[in-house]
Amino acid sequence: MMKLTAPLIYGLIACILLVSAPHAAHLPLWVSAECGALLLWRAYLTRSGKGLPPRWLLLGITVASVAAIALTFRSLFGREVGVTLLILLSTLKLLELRAARDATVLVYLSCFIIITNFFYAQSIPTALFMLFTLLVILATWIHLHTGMLALKPRLRIAGLLLLQAIPLSLILFVLFPRVQGPLWGLPQDAYASSGLSDTMSPGSMSKLSLNDAVAFRVTFDGTVPAREQMYWRGPVLWDFDGTTWTRGRPNTLQAPRLDAASAPVSYAVTLEPHNKRWLFALDMPGKLSITADLAPDFQLLSRNPVNARIRYQASSFLNYRANPDEPPQQLRRALALPRGLNPQALALAKSLRAKAESVPPPQPSDETTSHSTKPASGQVAGYPGGRGSNRPDGIDEILVREVLRHFNQGGFEYTLEPPLLGMNGIDEFLFQTRQGFCEHYAGSFVYLLRAAGVPARVVTGYQGGEYNALGDYYILRQADAHAWAEVWLGERGWVRYDPTAAIAPARIESGLSAAVSNPAALPFMARNPPQWLRELRFNWDALANQWNQWVLGYNPETQFAFLTRLGMEDITWQKMALNMLAGIFLLVGVFTLILLRRLVVRSHDPVQTAWLKLCRKLEKAGLPRAQHEGALDYAARVGAAQPELSTAIHDFAKDYVALRYAGEQSKEGLLAFRDAVRAFRVGKTIQPRINTDETRMRNQ
Repeated sequence: MMKLTAPLIYGLIACILLVSAPHAAHLPLWVSAECGALLLWRAYLTRSGKGLPPRWLLLGITVASVAAIALTFRSLFGREVGVTLLILLSTLKLLELRAARDATVLVYLSCFIIITNFFYAQSIPTALFMLFTLLVILATWIHLHTGMLALKPRLRIAGLLLLQAIPLSLILFVLFPRVQGPLWGLPQDAYASSGLSDTMSPGSMSKLSLNDAVAFRVTFDGTVPAREQMYWRGPVLWDFDGTTWTRGRPNTLQAPRLDAASAPVSYAVTLEPHNKRWLFALDMPGKLSITADLAPDFQLLSRNPVNARIRYQASSFLNYRANPDEPPQQLRRALALPRGLNPQALALAKSLRAKAESVPPPQPSDETTSHSTKPASGQVAGYPGGRGSNRPDGIDEILVREVLRHFNQGGFEYTLEPPLLGMNGIDEFLFQTRQGFCEHYAGSFVYLLRAAGVPARVVTGYQGGEYNALGDYYILRQADAHAWAEVWLGERGWVRYDPTAAIAPARIESGLSAAVSNPAALPFMARNPPQWLRELRFNWDALANQWNQWVLGYNPETQFAFLTRLGMEDITWQKMALNMLAGIFLLVGVFTLILLRRLVVRSHDPVQTAWLKLCRKLEKAGLPRAQHEGALDYAARVGAAQPELSTAIHDFAKDYVALRYAGEQSKEGLLAFRDAVRAFRVGKTIQPRINTDETRMRNQ
């Protein structure tokens, strides 16, 4: 192990910089600035040749930094704090770099920090950048142990080491028994929440529409529904406090009832982690391939927060009757409104109700008359509705159409940048601003219906999808987040209505960019970019999807299916462990045979044998050759140490290189080289051997 030279220190600085740079987006700004200043300070000390700072100063910086981290995070535990401390202390370690042992510690710390980058991103670019970083770390480690090699040879050796590790890595990846969840527990802050929440307030959906990240991908089996039917159901919101809609707690444990009126649509969903429990399925969900709960309002809930990418098969019904026998307590809940707010909206709802009741019903048939004499299904005290099924055009249905007509003809505008609203937000939106996003329309629509006595609720999720023909799947992004409404219409159950479609039908038919008046506020790729750019994006997403499926998504189920296709039967973790060990032993055996073969070939090389004999003579004289040292470099070093041997050793090295590498080997030249080595004595000048150039001329 060599002494700490300037190139080695620069290499260690590069290692810490490369493993820390991706964390700049997650670290506090002052931590990134401090680490950058410390790296520059260490580079300056190395370049100027000045001594390292005293230990008391480093101790003071360390204590102050740890205290500042504790104040910033209000804790010294958790993922964020742990990563911050690790990076900061590793950077400080450079300023007490005095021995090769310290350099070794820094190399190992760099390898460990590589892992922490995958806490935040596991994409292909992250993996490639970490692979490059590992190459630099290995080259620095080789420099630490050799010292004499230039940069290119170090990188070449490091690259060969990585290539040699690929077969072993593949065996471990394929055969190492998978377990559900991580191998160790992570703190709660190790999982970032993203996407839809279980609350909705003015501005929440419009902010989410600026996020171009993928929420999930969908592959259909067979018939693909029209875009207008692609409503991906998420959290269902019941309770309203005047500003925010929330899920609340259900008032019933009754299982939901779904009467299908069409054939099911089957598909597979690959859901990105979002650290919440809800799953997404096409409205209305029927079956699911994984264990999950179906809430009374048809919301799919995982047993645990979705902290890792999951894939599940699902089927849904596009035509249905949902909960036509909804319990009375749930209907009362779907009518609840906060008191003392939005008087204008209440008056509007009353007038729309009166208008709907004034519409003369059509002449009923005998069948309709018989139904009209019966009490409405699900009718409860305090609820004047429930008449939707008593005649073809029930009052509640007429009322719904009147509310939609009010939105359609009332001069409303669909915009990503709606004005802020106050305490009476519904009134301000309906009668003053008249500018809003989907959450404004869904929320005010449900409010008006409840005020008019019709049970209604808000449903959030995603709408539409972007088709990727390369992978034959649909991409749902956070920008596709949407809110709509469901109205209970007696025997018809809960019926979906989307008030956004009455304002901006292009949002449902073509997507967000076609509906907003100012698409410049959207992410660049959501503004209908050039076709070549879209194709490039689809190609990249298809590659990322395969990476997600086969690398990041290689869970126990995927492993079992893959090994089954390879011919393994009755797969258990014991069998996988035995096969893995057998593969490792086989691989080690193959590499051992290759190395032994090289040694055997090298030992039968007469030129190499003669050269090694010369090196042993010089080693006995106190001039050993380093394993990495080439013939010419060795000759130069021996000549510098023993000038009287300079000419002879240089000739030996020149002849060795010509005979072994330049293709100038001949029988006469080899014999002359071996005889000269045999006659060589340290301290005795040897006459020049028969030179290979002379031999070649004589042969000619």
